[in-house]
Amino acid sequence: MLIKTHIVITLFFSLLLVSYVKSPIFFLVFALFATYLPDIDSKKSKIGNHIFLRPFQWFSRHRGMIHSFTFLFFLVFFLALFFPIIALPFFVGYSSHLLSDSFTLKGIKPFYPFKKASSWKIRTGSIFETNIFLFFLIADIFLFISKFSIIF
Repeated sequence: MLIKTHIVITLFFSLLLVSYVKSPIFFLVFALFATYLPDIDSKKSKIGNHIFLRPFQWFSRHRGMIHSFTFLFFLVFFLALFFPIIALPFFVGYSSHLLSDSFTLKGIKPFYPFKKASSWKIRTGSIFETNIFLFFLIADIFLFISKFSIIF
């Protein structure tokens, strides 16, 4: 999926949880940051096209190890031990990215190194993905207004 679709989907799940955290802004920002990270293994991504991040692409092909829940669980375990405030928003952002990509034609290998792939029928950049983006964008707007209606 395109990064804009990942962002609106992550924002949706983050807004569902934001009422239950102490620092809502921190939670939202870190979850949105984490949704970028799985694509660090692709030169074509917004984050992976930076020259100093190329070493990640030497060790993992796109939608390989870094695009797996196995990798995510190890990262979240580490974060929970040493940086617990970051663990939940990181999990929400990263896992929503993986979940979204599991619905694309290429899919992901959710439990890498096992070869079994999880995929569906959404073509990246297609009109169907655009509709998903618009659906989540509208849902995000309604959730944002309902969560932060005190401001308005």
